[in-house]
Amino acid sequence: MVNKPVLLIVDDVPANIQILASCLKDKYQIKVASDGFRCLELVASQSEPDLILLDIEMPGMNGYEVCRELKKNSLTKDIPVIFVTANDQEADEEKGLQLGAVDYITKPIRPSIVAARVNTHITLKQQRDQLLSMATHDQLTGLYNRHYLFHSAHKKIARSIRHDIPMSIAMLDIDHFKFINDQHGHPTGDVVLQSVAALLEKYSREEDCVVRFGGEEFIILFDHSARHDAQKKSEELRKLIEQLKPEGLLVTVSMGVIELNQESDSIEEMIKRADEALYLAKASGRNRVVVA
Repeated sequence: MVNKPVLLIVDDVPANIQILASCLKDKYQIKVASDGFRCLELVASQSEPDLILLDIEMPGMNGYEVCRELKKNSLTKDIPVIFVTANDQEADEEKGLQLGAVDYITKPIRPSIVAARVNTHITLKQQRDQLLSMATHDQLTGLYNRHYLFHSAHKKIARSIRHDIPMSIAMLDIDHFKFINDQHGHPTGDVVLQSVAALLEKYSREEDCVVRFGGEEFIILFDHSARHDAQKKSEELRKLIEQLKPEGLLVTVSMGVIELNQESDSIEEMIKRADEALYLAKASGRNRVVVA
């Protein structure tokens, strides 16, 4: 079953929410907020909606202010916003679009127009998401690629530092992978990569990020995990890979694990330190986990 796109309707008048929800509920999953502060809370605490229908005149924080907050936050800036408002002056519409809204619908609400415009912008978002997926995933394994890692990790590190949440990464390398390619051929090497990738993805949590970093190297970003938790999980993965036997071959991996240093780390620094731990794992005999 395909999940319906999620719409967040933000309006302080219950009747307006009811009208919008009634004309959109068949195709979309509806969430509601009665003011701007609640809108920002919902977006921050739950999965991001696919589109926000936003009233302008609300007590406390008006729609323009809400939109401005959404657009200046790197985590929410790409959520499409449609203003739905009684303000029908050209200057109001211009201001809304300049703030980053994708559309501007004036009240009284015409259900067919609302449905058509929402459908258009949801379709555009889905097409954009599909292109983004192609740009951020490795073609062979289906895992995220290094481009996505750098894009995602900067956000995760900022969030970890802001909320004092531990985060760790593991860098792993398939042992003697050149020998596998040379002795059994590149198609077999590809099967090994795909098998290892599938296992890493299967046994990782939803909040973790599994990346094919390049060649036979992978990186796992363990969100909400201190060093000892990441070490334990990495050791479990190492053992599972050793039991995998893709194409009947014994495949092992070496892993380097480090925890985010909130005082000085960037993703580049974390990768550098994880790579040093990985080097020690290989120098110590391979098929092991070394924690920096």
